[in-house]
Amino acid sequence: MWDHVVKYSIVFFASMFKYAAGPIAGPKLHLEVWETAIFTALGMIASVILFTQIGEIVKNKIQGNLKRKGKYKLFSRKNRRLVRIWKKFGIVGIAFLTPLLLTPIGGTIIALSFGVKRRYIFLYMTISAIVWSYPTAYFFEQFEHGLENFF
Repeated sequence: MWDHVVKYSIVFFASMFKYAAGPIAGPKLHLEVWETAIFTALGMIASVILFTQIGEIVKNKIQGNLKRKGKYKLFSRKNRRLVRIWKKFGIVGIAFLTPLLLTPIGGTIIALSFGVKRRYIFLYMTISAIVWSYPTAYFFEQFEHGLENFF
């Protein structure tokens, strides 16, 4: 029983910091696709809850450090791309792209920096985590089996 708790915890905590790390770890830990999907989604949701609560503090700290070091560019290529996505799709677009391109922490802080209310961040990030969890878990499960058959 404890070995399952440890495996679930690994997927959960890995997904809190980098969404794809959970589905990658699941097959390596010999978890079923549905188990990997559930704990991947829960990890992202926990990260979003945590960082919506402390995100404003973290955002201000990061921006302050970058401004002091002279590394903060208001009109960088990355910032322009984020603003373009924001103007076209809003919080839905940021939430949709968070599991694929951003980290749960990064997506939450970006949403907070655009002034989205916490309840909407939580709602759309939760939907995104649930929608993406099974397809990514299934993909990495199949990829793992493909590698086993290849070698």
